[in-house]
Amino acid sequence: MNTCSDDFVVANSAEEAVDRLAALHLQATSGLSAALKRYLKERIKPDAAQHCQFRYPELRLTYQGQGEVPASVRAYAKVQVPGTYSVTVTHPAAFRKYLLEQLRPLMSDYTVRVEVGISQQSIPYPYVVEQGDELAGSGVTAAELARVFPSTDLSAATDGTADGLYDWENTDPLPLALFDAARVDFSLRRLVHYTGSDWRHVQPWILLTNYHRYVDQFIRHGLDMLVGDSRFVRMVMPGNVMIERGMAEGEMQAIIENVIWHRYQMPAYHLQGEKEGDGITLVNIGVGPSNAKNITDHLAVLRPHCWLMIGHCGGLRQSQTIGDYVLAHAYMRRDGILDRVLPPNIPLPALAEVQQALQEAARQVTGEEGDELKKRLRTGTVLTYDDRNWELRWAQERPLINLSRAVAVDMESGTVAAQGYRLRVPYGTLLCVSDKPLHSEIKLPGAAGAFYERAVTQHLHIGITALDLLRGQLNSLHSRKLRSFDEPPFR
Repeated sequence: MNTCSDDFVVANSAEEAVDRLAALHLQATSGLSAALKRYLKERIKPDAAQHCQFRYPELRLTYQGQGEVPASVRAYAKVQVPGTYSVTVTHPAAFRKYLLEQLRPLMSDYTVRVEVGISQQSIPYPYVVEQGDELAGSGVTAAELARVFPSTDLSAATDGTADGLYDWENTDPLPLALFDAARVDFSLRRLVHYTGSDWRHVQPWILLTNYHRYVDQFIRHGLDMLVGDSRFVRMVMPGNVMIERGMAEGEMQAIIENVIWHRYQMPAYHLQGEKEGDGITLVNIGVGPSNAKNITDHLAVLRPHCWLMIGHCGGLRQSQTIGDYVLAHAYMRRDGILDRVLPPNIPLPALAEVQQALQEAARQVTGEEGDELKKRLRTGTVLTYDDRNWELRWAQERPLINLSRAVAVDMESGTVAAQGYRLRVPYGTLLCVSDKPLHSEIKLPGAAGAFYERAVTQHLHIGITALDLLRGQLNSLHSRKLRSFDEPPFR
């Protein structure tokens, strides 16, 4: 096969399309990796014909507009207007399940022509370097390699499609998905850097937290699941350290004690199930909207089914008590970090499926119902700041807080929800009141310790239970509320 040809081959099934994408990607990355190693060892430069091989595969879908109106109410795998849709694809073997979930209904419900070929987008050489050991001691600088091999081009890795920064009327081809190969590869490497584990371990059901105490409880929960009767088979921790079902409990504990999680800025923990994508990932994103945006920018390329923010907040109402829960149904965004791409006057809709799952999970885990549950679980607006010491501006902030009717304040939830809305990932927030800054109830060491011991375990289990409830609602979970009228076909 002439890999320099830009001829595209028609695929008669979704499986055939993904198989060809995987074969072309493997051929390109293997060739680039081999050429890179040859250069490091012998200083032999690849020729023009070889350079032509170092390209991402491309998936094209052409729809002439036959007037089909699918009966399905799903929010994705829909063609909006006639035309050719296209996207470059990276790691198609790893994304096989996702790609099939998008292509099968499109090819079933519409009269479309699906083609696969080699794109004009080169694969940057850093994306085929797994550990970086190949470069150590070679005497070759990164600048030299960039002159010999395709290198990263930041102008090629953008969120233009997600942010609607293209002319839908005059663009040809139209975007088939939110993220192309360059954008995905960019984020996959960032995930490894920040979380400390291979991106392939990340599960589609994600919990985000801002306290390491939740990590301790998640690990404890994971061990219980692996020792007991559950669908889970392993837990992967920072550094790609694995605990497998069947290990002795003493061996598991010894492994946990030797995990060096603090090497990583936002360490992730993955509880994996027997079936692909059936597990849960917990990421400790730390404190602040910058971290929240950073990690969700990168998690989004994996197209997760849902992410939930579970962390601590300051209660703003006298009626609240330490340990109460806040289920966010609206967000007042004072974080400022997304204002240029998603202005704060754009409303973020609450997703009914997520809200109901969180409330039902709280009922199941706490054992409380009716008025007793309402005393513990307050629904309302969460105010997200970028300034941890907002209390020092209380005189200026009080009017806005009163107007918003906010019931809680934190530094991440509004950002996480805005990113879910912007990047089409279902989102939700359940916070736990850890202090009441306006009512002289602050985090004193003794009281805080008692609160953490009592509240964190229950709070984490509510989040886990909510994700379990949502697993059976995939079609309705990927809500049309998250999609515009000029949306790419893939979710």
